[in-house]
Amino acid sequence: MKRNQDEIVVPLRKKRRFYGHGIPGVELDNLAGRLIVVEGADGSGRSTQIQRLTEWLEGSGHATVQVGLKRSTLVSEELERAQEGNILSRSTLSLFYATDFADQLENIILPALKAGFIVLADRYIYTLMARDMVRGMDEAWLRNLYGIAIEPDAVFYLNVPPEELVQRCFEKNTALDYWESGMDLGLSRDMFDSFMKYQGAVKDVFTSLQATYGFTIVDGMRSAEAINADLQKKVGAVLAGKLVANH
Repeated sequence: MKRNQDEIVVPLRKKRRFYGHGIPGVELDNLAGRLIVVEGADGSGRSTQIQRLTEWLEGSGHATVQVGLKRSTLVSEELERAQEGNILSRSTLSLFYATDFADQLENIILPALKAGFIVLADRYIYTLMARDMVRGMDEAWLRNLYGIAIEPDAVFYLNVPPEELVQRCFEKNTALDYWESGMDLGLSRDMFDSFMKYQGAVKDVFTSLQATYGFTIVDGMRSAEAINADLQKKVGAVLAGKLVANH
């Protein structure tokens, strides 16, 4: 049918949905806000970009809320203490993080979306799944575990190779993290070597997850300013109801 030249076309946002069984009683049509996720390994520049996006959005009049890993008031402190001992089993670690996510989903993400806020997530279920899959957890089990998660309006993955990540981690902390180096997996006795192998494996899993979940890949090797300009453009498109092309 031919469209009238004077007709105003209003862009449509994609329909809200859970990834799986969801949470009973949640009216998805009432969630008027937007959920924007920035993914990437430690050292990829996620936190910097989240902070800059928050300043830009709030400066533009958008109310925002931030969430991220280990920020739940329910278990974050317990998880932090448990990780210090480096003795958590893979299933215990997985369920700790799943509880942390579920608490934030119920008490921060859903209420904020219902109130019309923009929720900026400094990582989401994809990092949790990737870490667990590298540790041998069953993907189908993980999909069911995180079936409560709401599909974000957009997911941006900051792509930075392990060779660059290790340099950035040394520059920032002068040391490597036990868990981020995958030392619990026995990949190598040398932490540097283990870090490279582990982060390479996580990157491979993210590549497979991207095919399923449709992340937007962002080149993380550019300057923080260039990356932020790119993200602002893409987030602006999301807020306008346009689709962001994945590549």
